[in-house]
Formats: sequence, C-alpha cells, structure tokens
Amino acid sequence: MTRLFNQPVSEATGQAAQLFGAIKSAVGMVPNAYASLGNNSPVALEAVLTLDGALKKSSLNAKDIEVIKLAVSEAVNCDYCIAAHTVFGKKTGLSREAILAIRHGQPSGDVHNDALASFSRYLITAHGTVPVEVLAAVKAAGISDTQIADTSMVIAAITFTNIFNRINDTTLDFPAAD
Repeated sequence: MTRLFNQPVSEATGQAAQLFGAIKSAVGMVPNAYASLGNNSPVALEAVLTLDGALKKSSLNAKDIEVIKLAVSEAVNCDYCIAAHTVFGKKTGLSREAILAIRHGQPSGDVHNDALASFSRYLITAHGTVPVEVLAAVKAAGISDTQIADTSMVIAAITFTNIFNRINDTTLDFPAAD
C-alpha cells in the first residue's frame, strides 16, 4: 500500500494525465513508481522523464545505465527499483548471474560492468572527495571521463526514484527480485 496520495491513472487530469498518456504510449503501461510520482508531483515526474531521456543520449549504453541503477538501488535497498532494474537489466542482455553479482558487489565476469558498479556503489555510500585510487581504478577499466560524468547523471536519476519509492513504499508491479 502506498503512503502518499494515489489515484488510478485513468482519473488523472492536467499535466499528470498528459505524462501518463505519453508513458503508456511508449511502454504500454504506467509503472506504479511513475503513477505515484505523477499523482503527487507532475513536475517531478516530468523531470525524471527528461533526465532519463538525456541518459539515452549519453556516452553510456543501456546496459551500462542498468548496471549503475542496479548497484545504486541495491546499495540503498530500494526494493521497487531493484525489481524494476532487474527486469530492465535482463532486457539489455545481463544474465541473472551477472545481475546478482552486480547487485551484491561480486565479480560478474565483465571488468567494465564491475568497474561501473563498484564506482557507483562507492559514490552512493562514501562521503567526501573521491580518493585518487578509486578514480584511477574506474579509469583503468576503460571508463572515460565523459562516462564518469554521465555515471553521475545516472546516479542522480536513480537516487531520486530510490528516495521517492522508499518514502512512498511503492507497490511492486514488477516481479520481486531475488
């Protein structure tokens, strides 16, 4: 049961209804996270959608983005985002084993993915300036400065939805992740 205002998507009006229509046209449904967010703040939903649109134009591919979102969502224990990005990660070609390894900070067998996950996990859990060694490690895995900047953008996007879903206790509409 959600904690914040919620109504059926079909009852939305104004900006929320427009955004829900666009989401439904694009993906065939309005996920509960977007419905809850849009019901409470269409401005916030529009910002999330705009940021996610910008991510598609970034230096990171879809799999990179899902690796980052999985690592961050697990680090903050957002069950909704873990479930959603497990589904999306599989759609980008990540195996079940790789997804579990990325989520739990274990080697996945892919140096690039492991570097993105480790770096993202560090950024979301540490405080202060990033040590030179941490930055050197992600660069040694072939992650460019542009990709590092874009990783920050992915973390900003997923952190916002993680926080909202944790406040709202958004009802899962994706299979629960194991």
